[in-house]
Amino acid sequence: MDYSKTLNLPQTDFPMRANLPDREPKMLEYWQEQQIYAKKLAQSKGKTKFILHDGPPYANGNIHIGTALNKILKDIIVKYKSLRGFDAPYVPGWDTHGLPIEHAAIKILGLNRHELDPLDLRRECKQYALKCLDMQREDFKRLGVAGDWENPYVTLYPEYEAKQIEVFGNMAKKGHIYKGLKSVYWCTSCETALAEAEIEYAEKKSHSIFVKFPLTDDKGNLPVGVDREKVYAVIWTTTPWTIPANVAICVHPEIEYAWVEIGDEIYLMATELIESVVTANKLGEFTILSTMKGAAIEGIVFNHPFFERESPIILGDHVTLEAGTGCVHTAPGHGQEDFEVGMKYGLPVINPVDPSGKFTAEAGKFEGLNVADGNVPVIKELAALGLLLGKSSIKHQYAHCWRCKNPIIYRATEQWFASVDGFRAEALKAIAEEVQWIPSWGEDRIHNMVADRQDWCISRQRVWGVPIPIFYCTKCNEHIINDTTISAVADLFHREGSNAWWAKKAEEILPQGFSCPHCGHGEFRKETDIMDVWFDSGSSHAAVLEQRAELHWPAELYLEGSDQHRGWFQSSLLTSIATRGKAPYKAVLTHGFVVDGEGRKMSKSIGNTIYPQEVIKQYGADILRLWVASADYKADIRISNDILKQLAEVYRKIRNTFRYILGNLHDFNPATDKVPYDQLLEIDRWALMRLEQVRAKVTQAYEDYEFHLLYHTVHNFCAVDLSAIYLDILKDRVYTALPASTERRAAQTAMFEILNTLVAVVAPVLTFTSEEVWQYMPQEEGRPESVQLADWPQAKPEYLDAALEAKWDKILALRSEITKALETARRNKVIGHSLDAAVTLYAAGEELASLSAVKNDLATILIVSDAVLSDQFAQAPGDAYRAENMQLAVAVAPAHGVKCERCWIYSPTVNQDSEHPALCQRCATVVKNM
Repeated sequence: MDYSKTLNLPQTDFPMRANLPDREPKMLEYWQEQQIYAKKLAQSKGKTKFILHDGPPYANGNIHIGTALNKILKDIIVKYKSLRGFDAPYVPGWDTHGLPIEHAAIKILGLNRHELDPLDLRRECKQYALKCLDMQREDFKRLGVAGDWENPYVTLYPEYEAKQIEVFGNMAKKGHIYKGLKSVYWCTSCETALAEAEIEYAEKKSHSIFVKFPLTDDKGNLPVGVDREKVYAVIWTTTPWTIPANVAICVHPEIEYAWVEIGDEIYLMATELIESVVTANKLGEFTILSTMKGAAIEGIVFNHPFFERESPIILGDHVTLEAGTGCVHTAPGHGQEDFEVGMKYGLPVINPVDPSGKFTAEAGKFEGLNVADGNVPVIKELAALGLLLGKSSIKHQYAHCWRCKNPIIYRATEQWFASVDGFRAEALKAIAEEVQWIPSWGEDRIHNMVADRQDWCISRQRVWGVPIPIFYCTKCNEHIINDTTISAVADLFHREGSNAWWAKKAEEILPQGFSCPHCGHGEFRKETDIMDVWFDSGSSHAAVLEQRAELHWPAELYLEGSDQHRGWFQSSLLTSIATRGKAPYKAVLTHGFVVDGEGRKMSKSIGNTIYPQEVIKQYGADILRLWVASADYKADIRISNDILKQLAEVYRKIRNTFRYILGNLHDFNPATDKVPYDQLLEIDRWALMRLEQVRAKVTQAYEDYEFHLLYHTVHNFCAVDLSAIYLDILKDRVYTALPASTERRAAQTAMFEILNTLVAVVAPVLTFTSEEVWQYMPQEEGRPESVQLADWPQAKPEYLDAALEAKWDKILALRSEITKALETARRNKVIGHSLDAAVTLYAAGEELASLSAVKNDLATILIVSDAVLSDQFAQAPGDAYRAENMQLAVAVAPAHGVKCERCWIYSPTVNQDSEHPALCQRCATVVKNM
């Protein structure tokens, strides 16, 4: 007789192999066909809202691994909050203006941007942005991210642009917007001003030169007898091309300076830096003639090296002794600090560089040269004039444009600014008092950035973006912005979009009969600059949170990479504080950047780039989602093929746990077969106790956004508590007992409870797998059609039993030691399977007491055919296994009796039943009753 047919073996259609790349798209189709996201919103209507406001990714190409990390983190949080009963809609968004899109469109058209009609270029930009948006939308959906994908917010949509105009107008009305001449970051490749948020630093090799400025007027400060024709101030610079714009030399009022005699010349420099300057330029012996504080030499006049222009000594607190000479070359047209100190002294702002980075006629013989090519000619000119004291090169961190990656320059131009000083104090107060920063160091990071921030340069000299809604009177040339003009532009953009700014004349935009409030004139011209894209995305709290009925302001959470403290987090905060006096978010969560397995930055040249599309194709999106949950995102997050393989193995263990439980519930009807808690076996109650502990720990991990803790908790629960202990011990009971017996139904009751809880707590992370499990689970009345519509598992404190936990902690610790003895016996060929063994346990003290408490169940707990407990620990055989730090010895021997063909346990009762001689007495009884 084939007794395997009498076993209650697991039966399920739930596949052993995940095959996620093929199965996940079918799940996406199911969610879409059944409108699960819409049903989730309908189900939560009227409940407390939790709004995670999506920081808009840039619509430029496919998503990368960092974008995938960001979107999955957001989806985990939103799905968790939804399961917890919150109304948690997710409205994805896209940032669709700016330089990269404009560059791509120009490349597609193959034309010079200066020759393109603005409307033609903008049309091409829009088409490109929307094409990329569609590609990214499909990528995000494939990750399993749930949201209102058919109705995202997009910064190029008319309703968004109109609201952005209102935000700008509100800031202007409160006096926070002004136009001024300043030295700003300027990208000569992109031909536009940049804000601090658009600057990144990278290593650059630069010229390093020491330049002599001839003395013109010492104002009585020279030592007696010194020949004025031999006196020079020495400056140091890494940007020789800025020498043509020099108008002064800056010293620190409190630093000590010296007249230093070297050879037949005398140099002015900081006393503390003399030796380093002499060494760097191999100048030989020197003599200090006299010293004085910087404040004492203010007003001494030197001459520009090659222009007929004075260069006076001025004072500035920004001067340091970190490098150079302590005498700082000052060109207000090419430096922020230079500009500020220049304004204090009323110095001219000379900017002999055009938007493309070429010298103008104001640079004299260098006219026409690009500034990058101008360094060497300037150095040669200085050398020819005998004013080059020394030269070398230096590698240092230098500001680059984060769009085109080229080095930037400082360039003084007229730009539109938001006066951060006007609302800085309110912003800092909001940072400290209104917002939770996760991790907490984010508060210091953004506080310091806002505290030190200069006014926000918000104008850009490009075409693809939202125009700055300013009109100029053609008669008095005054700029005009008021409620009337802002309302006219906002209404127009809401109807027709921002293209109308280029398509219409100023008089067609403004109300009929509008006249200049300054002089009464009736003709106007429009501003040609557009807004910084950070102003675009920074207005989303007003354009999205306040405009979408399913959302609200402020958001509960903003979540982006750590670079957004200077980007979106900050621009959103500034526009919100400036217009509403409050932060647009209650909490801000920051994650690190994705690096390779060795901690290196992803780079195509290195060949260490991991693409999410390739991971999904090989492993499936759930493996990528598991990777996100496994990482402590507060630091940089590592990913590699080896890491993914390890995660695939972890996933396999979790999936197999689900599969095993599902298989053993094939004949379980929750409505009729559940066993009351007080009738469960002790091991079942232990499993439910562990389940409740896991539920609580995982819940707290979600609440604290500590997803790596829930990953380790769930993995450990599946791999150890369930697979290695509970489910392993359970096999004999669920396979061999009568199908409807109380002991088997008790095990099924516990497994069903475990399954219900486990599938829900992993659903935000393993979104595809949990849905698949949900569809195979035993049906209960009122059960939702999707796990995404389920409720979060309720706390069950009645499962917690301190005495039971203490008891089983000891038992399982002993079991672990006994298992080691069995493994040794297996390696020594004493036994094969553990059921081939009979063990004698010699114990004393606490160990004896713990084992005595489960004496009748020892064989089942240890999964052996026979287990005998002896209190003669001291008489244990010499070859017995001895546990460290325990009064326990284990003797393993082959089991006595004959192996039962049904349960595989060796028993002396086999062959005693005439009807079923191949079975032990227990199995024979069960089979007869079946």
